[in-house]
Amino acid sequence: MKRFLLLLVVVIVAGFVVWKIFLKKDEAHDDVKEKPLSINKNSDSFTKSFTELLNDYYALKDALTESDTVKANQFAVTLKNASDSLPVHLLKGDSAVIETADNLNMSVGSELKGLIGETTIEQKRHAFNALTDEIYNLVRTVRYDGGIVYHLRCPMAFGENQEGFWLSNENKIINPYIGKKDSAYNDKTGGCGEIVDSLNFTKN
Repeated sequence: MKRFLLLLVVVIVAGFVVWKIFLKKDEAHDDVKEKPLSINKNSDSFTKSFTELLNDYYALKDALTESDTVKANQFAVTLKNASDSLPVHLLKGDSAVIETADNLNMSVGSELKGLIGETTIEQKRHAFNALTDEIYNLVRTVRYDGGIVYHLRCPMAFGENQEGFWLSNENKIINPYIGKKDSAYNDKTGGCGEIVDSLNFTKN
């Protein structure tokens, strides 16, 4: 009888220990599941450099809105310098993200060389459209969190069925493909376009 009682006590204690072990595992598992995913922000230095790059791009856009080829060249050179000095190595992300950003940034430099080499405002606007595509993809790749970037579209940038795109830091339509000094410009054409995307990584 004593041996039976002793065996019963051992079984009960062993069962309690096993139950506590599994309970702790479940609690630890729940703790892991409930922790929010951490998202790395870019460094202040990288964000500052990228903001300067975007500001130079916006200045180039404004020069095209004024149909000013001289200023367009000046700001394109400034933008090229900002692109050449962009510290992609400071970007937070895996190697694939950094490599993609580096390739896109090199494409930005190539497009700017082409834009500077063009002589007419029409040619520069074509080059600007290609440049916009590269910078738009670059903004998405680096997840720029220094402000909202709007992606806009003009359905008749180069003719009735030839669209063009541009970026802006404000949700306002000021079309760089139909400049204020162009013969086709009026209140309707200057405001022609639509916002097709807004990149906002500031909250992530």
